[in-house]
Parts: sequence; structure tokens; C-alpha cells
Amino acid sequence: MGRKVNPVGFRLKINRDWDARWFATGQQYRDLLQEDFAIRRYIKKEGEKAGVSRIEIERNSNQLQITIHTARPGILIGRKGDAVKKMKQGLQEMTGKQAKVEVNEIDKPDLDAQLVAENIGQQLERRIGHSRAIKRAISQAMRQGAQGIKIEVSGRLGGSDMARREWQSEGRVPRGTLRAAIDFARAEALTTFGRIGIKVWIYKGELLDIEKPQQKPSGKNEEVYVSP
Repeated sequence: MGRKVNPVGFRLKINRDWDARWFATGQQYRDLLQEDFAIRRYIKKEGEKAGVSRIEIERNSNQLQITIHTARPGILIGRKGDAVKKMKQGLQEMTGKQAKVEVNEIDKPDLDAQLVAENIGQQLERRIGHSRAIKRAISQAMRQGAQGIKIEVSGRLGGSDMARREWQSEGRVPRGTLRAAIDFARAEALTTFGRIGIKVWIYKGELLDIEKPQQKPSGKNEEVYVSP
């Protein structure tokens, strides 16, 4: 098997930023990393039905800035903000720091790889065929404007005795192109036959716009030409 690189980590600081933005060393780094894991588990549990995709964490001296990207912000916020206030209080008790929580809505959940992977996992747990679930996810993503999508499932598909891997794709998914904006996510489905792994790649187009250097023609009336 060849070497595999995570498409998100491969494009950090090119067209994707870190989900956790803070710096620490030594024992403090280990403690804060475990704290990040606990924060993400807590938010995922509290917003289980809200379709939480990404959780961004920023740290100051004694303050947490948490941004939650969700497909159903109304469920996460609650009536008059009661649910998000309860979540904020729970995070403060867990970490002992001041927490600020922001909720961002995902306009097109069919183009979010994490939500697509989790949706397929839920369908597999409800005994829906994997081929049917994959085809439906691909058609919805392409209808929403994706330029390419690839979905791979592996495990005891359909209750077979031997585990196998199957995948389907449509459009272009240039995983080796750095300027390509590719959203990648993994999920698991816990079925009666065992766990089934799900991987989703969604290609949304090119985000990095590289311009040629400015050129000044010779002459008295100089004009600057910049390529579009």
C-alpha cells in the first residue's frame, strides 16, 4: 500500500486553517490537548441531534473562544439561548476558564464531508444498503454544486463473512493538487455485524488564486498590467 496523507492536513495554511489555534510546550501541551478532546466530546454529546461538523478552539491567557459549525443551529442554541448558555456553563466548569461560544450555520450540509459521512453511517445503522446510501449522498452533493465527490466504505458490508472495501465517485477529486479545496472526513457505523468505516472526499473547486508578478513596460507612459 502506498503512503496516505490526510487531505486536510496536507492543505493547512494553503486553503485551510487549524481547528485548534493555540501554542504550548511540555506538560502544558499535553494537558491542553486532552482538554481539547474533552471539549469536543462534550459538545458532540450535547449537540448530538444538531449536526455538528467542525469545532474550532482558540485560547488566550484565561479564556476560550469556541466556534461551532452546525447544520441546525436552532437545536444547539435552544429557546431564547437556554441550550447554548447551559453548554457554556458546562465548559466553564470543565476547564475552569471563561468560555465564549459562537454558533455558525452551515448553509449547504450536503457539501460538508463530516455531515455526509455521519449521515451515511446513520443509514447503515438503520440497515439501509450501503450502495443506496452512497448513491443518494453523491447525487445530493452534485446537485448542491460539488465539482467532485468520492465515498468509500469498508467492513463487513451487507453482513458478509469477509470484510471488503467498496467506493463510488463522480466528477473530479484531485487529491494531490494543493490549490484544490477538498473537504475530507471519516465516520463509523456500529452495525450488528461490526463497525463499518466511512470516508468522504468532496471537491469544491480551487481556492488558491496565484497571480503573476506585475510587469512594467518600458516607456514614458507606464502602465501596470496584472493578469486576471
